[in-house]
Amino acid sequence: MATINGNYDKLAAGYLFPEIAKRAKAYSMKNPGTKLLKLGIGNSTEPLAPTVVAGLKLGADKLAKAETYTGYGDEQGDARLRKAIAAQYAKLGADVADNEVFVSDGAKPDVGNIQSIFSADCVVAVQDPAYPVYVDTNVIAGRGGKFDAAGGCYDRLVYMPCTEDNGFFPEVPKQKVDLIYICSPNNPTGAVATKEQLAKFVEYARKNKAVIIFDAAYSQYISDPKLPRSIYEVPGAKECAIEINSFSKSAGFTGVRLGWTIVPMACVCENAPAGKLNGMWNRRQCTFFNGASNIVQEGGLAALSEQGQKECKETIDYYMENAKVIREGFTAIGLKVYGGINAPYLWVKTPKGIKSWEFFDILLTQAHVVTTPGAGFGPHGEGFMRVSAFGHRLDITEAVESVKKNLKV
Repeated sequence: MATINGNYDKLAAGYLFPEIAKRAKAYSMKNPGTKLLKLGIGNSTEPLAPTVVAGLKLGADKLAKAETYTGYGDEQGDARLRKAIAAQYAKLGADVADNEVFVSDGAKPDVGNIQSIFSADCVVAVQDPAYPVYVDTNVIAGRGGKFDAAGGCYDRLVYMPCTEDNGFFPEVPKQKVDLIYICSPNNPTGAVATKEQLAKFVEYARKNKAVIIFDAAYSQYISDPKLPRSIYEVPGAKECAIEINSFSKSAGFTGVRLGWTIVPMACVCENAPAGKLNGMWNRRQCTFFNGASNIVQEGGLAALSEQGQKECKETIDYYMENAKVIREGFTAIGLKVYGGINAPYLWVKTPKGIKSWEFFDILLTQAHVVTTPGAGFGPHGEGFMRVSAFGHRLDITEAVESVKKNLKV
């Protein structure tokens, strides 16, 4: 008799972003002709860089000729691309070998899949607020336990509060945990960890034989040279950290799909000596994955070329100028705004203690602006809104002006 995975029923509610889309659609249906201005989901909007497009075309052209046609590629990724990714880490002073790089179809799938190489009884710690995939995939795997609706927490997960008082970066757990999820630059708060802050987690993880899952998908948005773009800039991190990254926000590949995961040979855990985790992830990819698109990997190679990096940086600068427009506009009307300096997200405190979803509705009905309620990222996200800098400049400006003109609280 077939039975379902009952852990799906333990998920607190519908996934955050479809819920936002549902509410926005319902409002549009009741108010036909009203233009909704979106500052919500972090989806890239600007065209791919010319060099990247040329790379994608090259990949397609290769498949059109018998002498350059390729079928299945290596599950770990094109050797050229793995080498190019490793070279990017070398520029940061981080020693990453080609065989520690695993190319995939995006960071989100890797974040969800990486937990499959760890035992179901691992104790998981997450930054709170956190990108929902960290929590939800571990709940589905059976590590979450029961959901406490009153507190907004799963009883088996360890929540590491990110608040105004700690600059939205947490302290290391007081108890022993096994897996630690850290995102820097952080989605949703826009906060970026310092080397000193990451070093404390590296020290904790090495001491407790824990593994840090480090999400660096927005690392290219860091402009402050004192802030680390990779956890491997911290000594000892290769012994305890797996890093996941993406072309989605650095090169506009949200719909193209390409990312990578670094599993260092030196990375160990309680019952896995050096090399074991790397081998397990390799086996997982070879078993469940046939490799990223050959065409897309050519685009990735182009994005990492000198000219590709220059062009992609121009797009990143464009989005960060959007962040400046939002930050200045919201601050001008008295809203308290965090983030948006080394990250494309701004973390806006709701005025007068208004709940997140209530403020979402206020912005939607008064200003016709769609944002993301902080409560959807975890209990410590209550009282905040995530605002995204991804969008066309005119749309961003129109949305900010609408909030400035119409918000009444």
